[in-house]
Amino acid sequence: MAELRKEDLWAMADKLRNNMDAAEYKHVCLGLIFLKYISDKFENTKLDILKEEYADFEDKDEYVARNAFWVPKDARWEDIKNKAKTPEIGQAIDNAMYAIEKENSSLRGILPKDYARASLDKTRLGELVDLLSNIEIGRDNNKDTLGKVYEYFLEKFARAEGKLGGEFYTPRSVVELIVNMIEPHDGRVYDPCCGSGGMFVQSEEFVQNRTGRLDGLAVYGQESNYNTWKLCRMNLAIRGIDANLGQQNADSFHNDQHKSLKADYIMANPPFNVSDWGGERLIDDPRWGKYGIPPTGNANYAWILHMLYHLAPSGTAGFVLANGSLSTSSISEYTIRKNLIEDDKIDCVVTLPGGLFSTTSIPVCLWFI
Repeated sequence: MAELRKEDLWAMADKLRNNMDAAEYKHVCLGLIFLKYISDKFENTKLDILKEEYADFEDKDEYVARNAFWVPKDARWEDIKNKAKTPEIGQAIDNAMYAIEKENSSLRGILPKDYARASLDKTRLGELVDLLSNIEIGRDNNKDTLGKVYEYFLEKFARAEGKLGGEFYTPRSVVELIVNMIEPHDGRVYDPCCGSGGMFVQSEEFVQNRTGRLDGLAVYGQESNYNTWKLCRMNLAIRGIDANLGQQNADSFHNDQHKSLKADYIMANPPFNVSDWGGERLIDDPRWGKYGIPPTGNANYAWILHMLYHLAPSGTAGFVLANGSLSTSSISEYTIRKNLIEDDKIDCVVTLPGGLFSTTSIPVCLWFI
């Protein structure tokens, strides 16, 4: 098996994309990477089980006890690889995804299962399977090996998709800066527009690097885009992060999945300058409190007040906003900003250099409240 080089993996995989849109190919590729990872991890765990005299390597409980996903026989990568050059490869992958979801409740309903569709070139799909078959992803007992590959691919897809890619990916450097400034440790961490979950991953890494213990952090999130919500669940499952992402994908403004949550830490990268966010239906919303009603033509200040509402009395929030949020002169935004300052809610603002976000040219800043 070859050593994993994510740059080479992307270069080879991208050649197979042909004329498929990045938004579509993303799910094809990331789903297969996920399948290869859990199969590799399963086989590695099986080797550990075989070393024990009385352990049964076909006992699901043995794998669950070792924090590994149980992979049924007909869903293992060896079986997928053997069918790579057949017209049935798409159906074989779909069947594997269904079987894995059935046996692992935390994955139920989130794995892509449309590889058998007629529009997906089965020859190229088989070539992608062959490519992944030559690379070990989950055999080093390091759950973040695949996590880093996954994160790398998310970034590459964000660049390939352009503006829309920013809906599911925030540059790692920006996330790290937010995390290192608010220093999440024990308590509840919340992201109301969590994308693919990068804030949570960095929070867990921060805690692990300093204390080695992750059991003190409870993760809450929400995401409105269905496919991105599933991406987030897969991304967190890869890392073994147990998160409450709500019962479904949903709009944080109009279907708040965590209405009673008061978080100790909030981190977010809300979509910038959203004009059609339905503010006219939320004029009397309790989240606006004493600060003022955000304008219906721009959601920036609605995001600020939504996060402030969900912040515990001693909590800290750090989030990304467009630079325009610092100087907008509309009466409603000016009033909210003035009230936030006078109420001593704003700790600091960090303006970021240009070029950090490949998906937008809008200059941005970080707010800390």
